[in-house]
Amino acid sequence: MLQRMTLFLAAGMFALAVQVGVAAESVSRPNILIILADDLGYSDLGCYGGEIQTPNLDALAKHGLRFTQFANTARCWPSRAALLTGYYAQQVHRDALPGLGGGGAGVRQSWARLLPDFLRPLGYRAYHSGKWHVDGQPLENGFDHSYRLDDQDRHFSPRVHWEDDVKLPPVEPGTNFYSSIAIADHAVKCLKEHAGKFSAQPFFHYLAFTVPHFPVQALPEDIAKYRETYRDGWDAIRQRRWERQRQSGLLTAALSALEPEGTRSRSLSAADLRDRLGPGEVIRVMPWPDLSPAQQEFQAAKMAVHAAMVDRMDHEIGRVLDQLRAMKALDNTIILFLSDNGASAEQMIRGDGHDSSAPVGSAKSFLGIGPGWSTVANTPLRFHKSWVHEGGISTPLIVHWPAGIKAQGELRTNPGHLVDLAPTLLEIAGGKKPATWHGEKIPAAPGRSLVHVFKKDGTVAQEYFWWLHEGNRAIRMGDWKLVSRMPESRWELYNLARDRSETKNLAAQMPEKVRELESAWTRHLEEFSALAAQDLPPQQGAKNPGPKKALPAVKP
Repeated sequence: MLQRMTLFLAAGMFALAVQVGVAAESVSRPNILIILADDLGYSDLGCYGGEIQTPNLDALAKHGLRFTQFANTARCWPSRAALLTGYYAQQVHRDALPGLGGGGAGVRQSWARLLPDFLRPLGYRAYHSGKWHVDGQPLENGFDHSYRLDDQDRHFSPRVHWEDDVKLPPVEPGTNFYSSIAIADHAVKCLKEHAGKFSAQPFFHYLAFTVPHFPVQALPEDIAKYRETYRDGWDAIRQRRWERQRQSGLLTAALSALEPEGTRSRSLSAADLRDRLGPGEVIRVMPWPDLSPAQQEFQAAKMAVHAAMVDRMDHEIGRVLDQLRAMKALDNTIILFLSDNGASAEQMIRGDGHDSSAPVGSAKSFLGIGPGWSTVANTPLRFHKSWVHEGGISTPLIVHWPAGIKAQGELRTNPGHLVDLAPTLLEIAGGKKPATWHGEKIPAAPGRSLVHVFKKDGTVAQEYFWWLHEGNRAIRMGDWKLVSRMPESRWELYNLARDRSETKNLAAQMPEKVRELESAWTRHLEEFSALAAQDLPPQQGAKNPGPKKALPAVKP
């Protein structure tokens, strides 16, 4: 029986190889490696216009594909739900809907399984290393091994982390622990075990780094590399990133304006920032020359730490790639790298607090890069994490698979969304979602496989992409995007083919188009609400009631 299944899957992969234009005899079921960054901006990588040194990711892009219009959900936990289930997070109760709750504490319906449950029947073993932020435990969701780092307040001495669903003791301060190193260590350990014991099976590895999420903390030797890099300020750095993006052909969008109102402190007022973080902190983005020398020094130091975090992540990814090479598995491993949302403008103090006398980026500091540098990280796009303008939802997406993709360093402009990755990976693995799970019907999911896009000139048309997060809402249909943000709640209309940076609001000129897209957004809200209300655990309403009132009306 197993031999017949193997032959069937091999035949499926032969057909897939022909579709994507690769020598079919070289392809068997590929391994799958998803690498997810946390709060990484669209332009932070070298291959997306940044000055940060990311040679390993740049090499994957050089020998694979870069997507220019790929979208996430604008926030961490809904992005992880969409990525691993193939549904919009609202459909599976992992982002809030009016009257239904949902969100970071939401519980998925029993049919909303994660990818490992659908890959296991195809022969895959599954591993998880890093951030989780999904309901349930990794092993009960189909993973064979997991290192779960739940502490979002400390990169040096986490208090909440787990291995194989068993809670580990807190890491003592002053040890040599650093989040990215520990996450990569676990990934390498899993791959070594796989090579030694399970080499006849393919693997799925979900590698989820916790950087460059605040607090910006990094190793001193990594920070030293960037100590002088950002003294020219965010205006100059952003301009250079934008010029590199245009010169490389990545995009031709205009550079959006600085937006002083684009700020999300969440827990700190302007006075709190000055009092608790020091006179160098600012709560609003402004032209760099308007800052005092002390502010310029402090701001440049913070961005040096952000760069160091991204640099270290790339270095640790290199160690994982080296392990794949040692296993002779790199060529037939499809690697996808992306971010869960845009860079964050949030400024807050949590965890162990902030010691203003401690070096910036050390374990005793608790800082965020703030709106100035977040705007740089999201170059050339508008706004930040949590907003559903392009800066909040746009992610780099690198796809590398030498045995299955002939392209070398090509761009793909076809729009896509996280909900598309599950069907893409299942098709590549030679399977698809079953119609039922333990006798329970599995509803149709919204995503579409992007396998055809891997081929040169291949396109996949999506009817729509949809967003709702904390009152920020949007829908994209074709090149048209309707978007609004809280607290303004006014619809804005953009043609993304001509204006990716959302600089020319056409809502007043095209009211019929606004009404058309608004009607579609509302229709999908109703559809998603109906699905989200199905099959919830009985205690769900009591545990996470969520908002009881309707969303505020969006003004034309």
